[in-house]
Amino acid sequence: MLYKRIKELWNAPPNKEMKEIWFSRLIEWRKEVAVVRIQRPTRLDRARALGYKAKQGIILARVRVTRGGRQRRGSLKKGRRSKAARAKKIVDINYQSVAERRANNKFKNCEVLNSYYVGKDGRHAFYEIILIDRDHPQIKSDKQLKGVAGRRGRVYRGLT
Repeated sequence: MLYKRIKELWNAPPNKEMKEIWFSRLIEWRKEVAVVRIQRPTRLDRARALGYKAKQGIILARVRVTRGGRQRRGSLKKGRRSKAARAKKIVDINYQSVAERRANNKFKNCEVLNSYYVGKDGRHAFYEIILIDRDHPQIKSDKQLKGVAGRRGRVYRGLT
């Protein structure tokens, strides 16, 4: 019942007080570094639905991803055609996948379990990533999570 109420509050159109809280929260998040470890999930209902448990060995990280066209530079060498030297847009990866990969790069000993959206502003999108410590005894003894911990590089193979 509690999780259902949290979900309704999250999906309902925000009132004036909630907008003020939300804007102040986004301002704080913008000032932080791009990948931050957090203690508690912002959206408890969504985190629990995706496999989060309040136990040792499970880590939460909030990741800030820049919105807009992510572009890769072409060749800048002389003697190349200008057509080939343009910046090419990367369209095959969405923001959430980028956020998961960045969290996995930051926490090398962890494996990404799942992630969920927490907000966006004009410049950034924010996601919370659920990571599990592969070598933690609590994770190794958990029947559901030990199989996930055994497979490395899940985020790079589209398994999250």
